[in-house]
Amino acid sequence: MKVILTGATGMIGEGVLHECLRSSEVQEILVIGRKPSGVSHPKLKEIIHADFLDLSSIAEQLAPFDACFFCLGVSSVGMNEQTYSKVTYDLTLHMAEILADRNPGMVFCYVSASGADSSEQGRSMWARVKGKTENALLRLPFKGAYMFRPAYIHPTKGLHNAHRFYAAITWLYPVVRRLMPSYAITLEELGIAMIHTVTKGYPSAIVESKDMAKLAKI
Repeated sequence: MKVILTGATGMIGEGVLHECLRSSEVQEILVIGRKPSGVSHPKLKEIIHADFLDLSSIAEQLAPFDACFFCLGVSSVGMNEQTYSKVTYDLTLHMAEILADRNPGMVFCYVSASGADSSEQGRSMWARVKGKTENALLRLPFKGAYMFRPAYIHPTKGLHNAHRFYAAITWLYPVVRRLMPSYAITLEELGIAMIHTVTKGYPSAIVESKDMAKLAKI
């Protein structure tokens, strides 16, 4: 398969890229980012693009691909709803609509978060915006769309972009996985699960941590 990936300079994007590069099922990866990923590999191509709200200059380079692993995201801390919506909902939908138009056979995998609010009516601002984004993506005419909702993510050893929070509590992972297996996932499992949604499919469009663990083993 040929894959588009965003967010490669973040923890999740770096981990998913790592699994794509390792996978024999992935033939080519096009990374789109605001700055270079720092990774070099024969399967990897990169487009450096500053404005994700205006992709007109690179739109024709986005076809044909089989999947998009959309790992780009920001924390809502310190943001009001309007600003967070612009960098979460608007940015994601702008790219997704272009891809749906050019790649109707594409599978779109979106990294959301555990607790996203599909009703779009809850008290939590970030959860409402994530839920609104998920709902809009599911309405687009993709071959398949999957909303990944990880909770705790155990970093992949040797990678560089783990959040300090995860790096600081990594020693707790065995306990968390044993006591709360439905809320803990490894970054490796997440990346493999994304690949398998494209090659094997999955019956649920909402993919929680427990679903990622299942998908990674298929």
